[in-house]
Amino acid sequence: MDADDNSHTSLDIGEVNFVDTLSGHNYGDVSGDLTLPGTVGREDSSQYNTLDEPIKDTIMRDLRAVGVKFYHVLYPKEKKSLLKEWDLWGPLILCTFLAVMLQGEAETIVLTEKGSTVRYGGGPQFAEVFIIVWAGAAVVTLNSKLLGGRISFFQSVCVLGYCLLPGCIALIVCRVLLFFSHSTFTFIIRFCVSSVGFAWATFAAMMFLSDSQLPGRRGLAVYPIFLFYLVISWLIVSNSDA
Repeated sequence: MDADDNSHTSLDIGEVNFVDTLSGHNYGDVSGDLTLPGTVGREDSSQYNTLDEPIKDTIMRDLRAVGVKFYHVLYPKEKKSLLKEWDLWGPLILCTFLAVMLQGEAETIVLTEKGSTVRYGGGPQFAEVFIIVWAGAAVVTLNSKLLGGRISFFQSVCVLGYCLLPGCIALIVCRVLLFFSHSTFTFIIRFCVSSVGFAWATFAAMMFLSDSQLPGRRGLAVYPIFLFYLVISWLIVSNSDA
């Protein structure tokens, strides 16, 4: 019994010393604050508590953060701007815009007086565009991770989603052109505009993601990105509903 008591006493003393060591080094403190847009690296983060601020201020701060990321996509000179404070608000907005604008009506077949048939509509539906964008971004991100990418899954999805902005701008220009004419010349202009949006989106994504890949595997990581934006650009240029 004495031996058991001594062993229990020594264990209790050891546990106390172990707890004291942890508390002295703050290893057990796992509390923290959610990172807010624009506060990464600031020491006075306590003043950015959003629990008591008006909803309007919270929304406006998030919108400004999304606007800053849009600017970096259009002018991609700073490579880590989309990786430090990633979010999915911008990709969700752009994906929803693409799905709404590219949504086509049900295909209808009209029989003309000469006996020929003319097909109208038949474009992609909202859910189809939505799935293409998000599933494509997930596949490209998974490929990047399998190749040894040094960024998180959601960081990569954030970059790919924000880089849809050039394609969305190209879509707006194409829809404006379709209001005036459906001629072959208009199609050539739409094709050129979509090509510029595709090239700019691919270039911006490569600028943000290239440094996260191993030097010998960057080509394998860029190829799926190229295909992803190529599919989106083809949806844009092939959409003829005005």
